[in-house]
Amino acid sequence: MSELKKIATRVAYGQALKEFGEDTRIIALDADLGKSTMSATFAEVYPERYFDMGIAEANMAGVAAGLAATGKIAFIHSFAVFAPGRMYDQIRNSIAYTGLNVKVVGSHAGLTVGQDGATHQALEDIALMRALPDMVVLSPCDASETRLAVKAMIEHDGPCYMRTGRLPVDQITNDIPGYKFELGKGALLADGTDVTIIATGYMVAGALKARELLSLSGLSAQVIDMHTIKPLDKKIILAAAAKTGAIVTAEEHNIIGGLGSAVAEVLVENHPIPMERVGVRDTFGKSGDPAELIKHFGLAPEDIAGAARRVVDRKQ
Repeated sequence: MSELKKIATRVAYGQALKEFGEDTRIIALDADLGKSTMSATFAEVYPERYFDMGIAEANMAGVAAGLAATGKIAFIHSFAVFAPGRMYDQIRNSIAYTGLNVKVVGSHAGLTVGQDGATHQALEDIALMRALPDMVVLSPCDASETRLAVKAMIEHDGPCYMRTGRLPVDQITNDIPGYKFELGKGALLADGTDVTIIATGYMVAGALKARELLSLSGLSAQVIDMHTIKPLDKKIILAAAAKTGAIVTAEEHNIIGGLGSAVAEVLVENHPIPMERVGVRDTFGKSGDPAELIKHFGLAPEDIAGAARRVVDRKQ
C-alpha cells in the first residue's frame, strides 16, 4: 500500500469533478447533500453550473435528463440508498431508456457508512444499476482510480453509475507497475497461480491483504481489481479461470446481483470452476464501527483468504 494519505473515494470524486469542470458541458445537481457527496467542491469553482435541488431526488433525475437532452453532461448526486434508490423509475425511463448522458453518483455506499446503520448502507445499488440496459457501472478502489473513473465517465457518451465511499481508504493503484485504467477492463494488481481474487471498490485493499495471508501458507493468489462491473471484462475473468482454476469474488455489497453474480454468470456459461463469493449474504446492515462491521459480516481479509483456501481445496 502507498504511504500517501488515506482519502475517501467521495472526496477524490469531488476533487476530480472540480478538476474536469472546465468542460462547460458539465452540470452538477445534488439533493441537499453536497457537503457529504462532495459535489459542493465543484460548486465552489463553478456555482453557475451547480444546482441544489433539495430533497427531491426523482425531480433531480428528471431535470438532469432534460439538461442532457440539450447536450449537457449532467452529474447527479445523493447517498447510494437514494441514488439509485429513490429515483430508480426516473433513472430507468428518463435516463437509461433514452440513453441520455447522465452520470449518477451514489455516495456513502456499503457497510462502511458505519454508524448510520442499515437504512443508509446501500448494499443493492450495483444490482439495481447493473440490470439496466446500457448502464455503465463503476466502483473505484482508491482516490487515483476514482479520478480516472470520472474522466472516463465524461468521455463516455451515455448513462453511468458510480458508487463512492465515506471511509478514507489506502492508495493502491499508485504502487502498481504498469497500472492502467480502462473502462470495461479489469486491472491485474498482483500475479499468482493457485487462486484468483476478483475484488471491487473498498474490498480491493482487503483482497491484497488476503493475498499476503495466503502466501504465508504457501498459496499463490492473483488479485484483479474489477473497477467496472458493467461492461464486465469477460476476457480477464476467463483468462484467470484458465490459469488458476479457482476464483473468489469480494465486494462490499449483497452477494446477490453484484460483482459475484456477474462473475458467476460468465463462468457458468463459459468455464465452470470452483468459486466463492465474499460479500453481505442477503441481509441488511447494522449500525456500528466500520471495521467491526466488515468483520461481523465476513468481509475481512481473513474471510477472503478462507474462501480462497476452500476453493483451492475444491479444485483439488
